[in-house]
Amino acid sequence: MRNRVLSSAATLAVIALPLALAACQSGTASGAAGGAVTGAIVGGPIGAAVGGVAGAAVGTALTAEESTRVRSYVVAQRRPSITMSEEVVIGQPLPPRVRLYSVPQNVGLANPYSYTIVNDRTVLVDPQTRTVVQVID
Repeated sequence: MRNRVLSSAATLAVIALPLALAACQSGTASGAAGGAVTGAIVGGPIGAAVGGVAGAAVGTALTAEESTRVRSYVVAQRRPSITMSEEVVIGQPLPPRVRLYSVPQNVGLANPYSYTIVNDRTVLVDPQTRTVVQVID
């Protein structure tokens, strides 16, 4: 019985993650708190934990002004784009084969980030975990 309940909870968590990510990315929830609320609605306590993790990753997105500064810096650097068949997903790490470049402090971001160009799109990354923070169009 206990295994059946745990199995059901794990299944709900797997189902809740994409829904929580979608809600966080659409602007209906913000950060870890918003992700936790969305996850709790979709999947109960386990959904809250999953949603909180997803929301924390999404909640670090840059402001419009910061995105513009990063975009200007990246364009000036003229780094090559890597082609990946895998989808770039906010909150998920990039594979080790993807080269990351540092964003210097003079760009004026609150946190130290790295970036790369994947499929001709600028991708902002947490350099310590390689987790995608934001895709800048």
